[in-house]
Amino acid sequence: MKKPFADHETITRIAAAHPTPFHLYDEAGIRNTARAVNAAFAWNGGYREYFAVKANPNPEILAILKEEGCGVDCSSLTELMLAEALGFRGEEIMFSSNATPAEEFVYARKLGAIINLDDFSHIDFLERCAGIPETICCRYNPGHFALHNNIMSDPADAKYGFTKEQLRAGFSLLREKGARTFGLHAFLASNTLTHAYYPALARLLFETAVWLKEETGIRLGFINLSGGVGIPYRPEEEANDIGQIGALVREARDEILAPAGLAELSLCTEMGRFMLGPHGCLVAAALHSKEIHKRYIGLDACAADLMRPAIYGAYHHITVSGKEDRPADRVYDITGSLCENNDKFAVDRALPEIEKGDLIVIHDTGAHGHAMGYNYNGKLRSAELLLQTDGSVRLIRRAERPEDYFATLSVTPFGERLNGIAGRLRTRAE
Repeated sequence: MKKPFADHETITRIAAAHPTPFHLYDEAGIRNTARAVNAAFAWNGGYREYFAVKANPNPEILAILKEEGCGVDCSSLTELMLAEALGFRGEEIMFSSNATPAEEFVYARKLGAIINLDDFSHIDFLERCAGIPETICCRYNPGHFALHNNIMSDPADAKYGFTKEQLRAGFSLLREKGARTFGLHAFLASNTLTHAYYPALARLLFETAVWLKEETGIRLGFINLSGGVGIPYRPEEEANDIGQIGALVREARDEILAPAGLAELSLCTEMGRFMLGPHGCLVAAALHSKEIHKRYIGLDACAADLMRPAIYGAYHHITVSGKEDRPADRVYDITGSLCENNDKFAVDRALPEIEKGDLIVIHDTGAHGHAMGYNYNGKLRSAELLLQTDGSVRLIRRAERPEDYFATLSVTPFGERLNGIAGRLRTRAE
């Protein structure tokens, strides 16, 4: 049985103080995973984990990871702004973007971030808008990779990266334009539950590093293994052992890089899901029970709070707080209130009997949960809470209010009127 990181008493206490729905994060779990990842690659002197900000951009979470020695991987202007506000500087920031606007390259250069180029044509574009930095990285798309899944399959179908021949030409061109330290990056599969993925990716990139040295004379300074190390969303799945994965990557380093005189090459990663996924959950209340052709439980949360099940058909484990040990002898579709039939957190899920008012815990939402929220149907995104190491709970993002939704309309008379209505309703509620 998969149990939440907070017990029923804790969840009930939190829900009494903070209206559902809300995302809850576990500080102790976040810190422990960050330390395990750093320990797994401690054999590499230049190692750094660049947390993928897109997975969870809450600044309070990023601050915890900064304390644990992590950098950040950013992919947009606002993510770069978050990094700057939190005190990340220079090579603590990796900027991995695609179809990149000029202003984002300019801002990344201002911060001294490591720019990870996605396309050969971006070399000239970057030079024109921001100049070529001394340290730069390029993203590789080999066109074929043996590991597949239903989110990112064959790399040839992905929009990202340089071909192998473009890498050779690209690194040579970057050297001519003043670059001196070079990095290589690839992201080829998502949420892999196998110890084989990182070592296989490492071998591919290590072999490419040796090839580049032979073809161009360029010695890479670092290799970015990116993300893709997955988590067990289902109770029957076995978790990845990051220590074992790190040891297998080291073996690949010794076999491939050491004989080529590249053993000192630094490694980095940019995990989001592995770092945060298990350390968050969405807590919602059961509002309605409906029986027609099937049994439905309607929550006060919806796909706007967690869209992965709706858009991917992704599995998230669900428990009923306080009923974790009761028999799962009912079958429900667990739904939200969007005017979309795919607004379902679970379909035909066996669970204990659910009564109105029960607190429902949707597991593993620490990454790509609140971060992917949206406002379709005028839905307002939920609060985020941090369960701190001392057991106390802190609000780290309040729930959206109607005036937040209408704020960008404030330049029009309709916007002013709507904000006035929203303000009056909130005053009455308070």
